[in-house]
Amino acid sequence: MRGFASILGMLAVIGLGYWAYHQTILTQHAVREVERLQRDIGQERERLSILRAEWAYLNRPDRLRELADLNFERLGLMPLSAEQFSRAAQIPFPRPEPVEAVLDSASTAEAEDRP
Repeated sequence: MRGFASILGMLAVIGLGYWAYHQTILTQHAVREVERLQRDIGQERERLSILRAEWAYLNRPDRLRELADLNFERLGLMPLSAEQFSRAAQIPFPRPEPVEAVLDSASTAEAEDRP
């Protein structure tokens, strides 16, 4: 009986050792994948900052003005004047819904979700 328990104990230790080794390998793979993803994210952020800088360079007002002047006849553009701009107070923003209406619609939607 003692021999059987010893063999069973050794098999358990071997099995647990294999399981621990397998988990270590899986963890190492996950760490490598996270490092690769972080490196890719860093490269994409750098690429995005370059694209933003290019966009800012291409949208310089003096450059756009030159392009508008060069293509004035072909595009049929009108020259900019101060009368073309208005005040923010003149913009017809939609009125916010009353709080009661929002609460009623939320409770109605909640009641519809219940079986």
